[in-house]
Amino acid sequence: MTLRIGDTAPNFQVDTTAGPIDFHEWAGDSWVFFFSHPADFTPVCTTEMGRTAKLGDAFSQRNVKPLGLSTDTVSEHEKWTSDINDTQNTTLNFPIVADKDLKVAQLYDMIHPNESVTATVRSVFIIDPKKKVRLTLTYPMNVGRNFDEILRVIDALQLADKNSVATPADWRPGDKVIIPPSISNEQAKDLFPQGWNEIRPYLRVTEVK
Repeated sequence: MTLRIGDTAPNFQVDTTAGPIDFHEWAGDSWVFFFSHPADFTPVCTTEMGRTAKLGDAFSQRNVKPLGLSTDTVSEHEKWTSDINDTQNTTLNFPIVADKDLKVAQLYDMIHPNESVTATVRSVFIIDPKKKVRLTLTYPMNVGRNFDEILRVIDALQLADKNSVATPADWRPGDKVIIPPSISNEQAKDLFPQGWNEIRPYLRVTEVK
């Protein structure tokens, strides 16, 4: 199954390091950063798990729940967690899905046969509180994820949802944003009383908080 932006994220029931979960129920009204790993006790994955744990406050401030996945068992995950905490100087406190039978990996199309028929690639899914897939990223097994970009995208999505805007290339929080062409100037007067700069009729930039 290939998931696309706007699709409903498939639900699943599975064992994790935090006990059994029903994914949709566990997610609740939060956003979810769902990310997969090829295997436990691998070097790149260990750094990524540690980085996610260290960003716990940053995710919490954005109402985001991290959820990891690896095609190993809960007991293996628990042993790996000790290694992660020790080598990355952190305390991992988010669930890791145990997916030994590849059920969830196949549901989310995390197995790419040209890379491996038994291990997941480094997939990322950003899922909103309505359980809609808002972003997908796929990294090869030997390239670690850019967590600054993951947080930036979450910030952009949440800002866009709140203010009916789009974000330009390399946008960072505090930068100017774009008024989408679907919003007329008359509508924009109500939505953006602070005004805007019309560079072209299709390219209007403004500031929002």
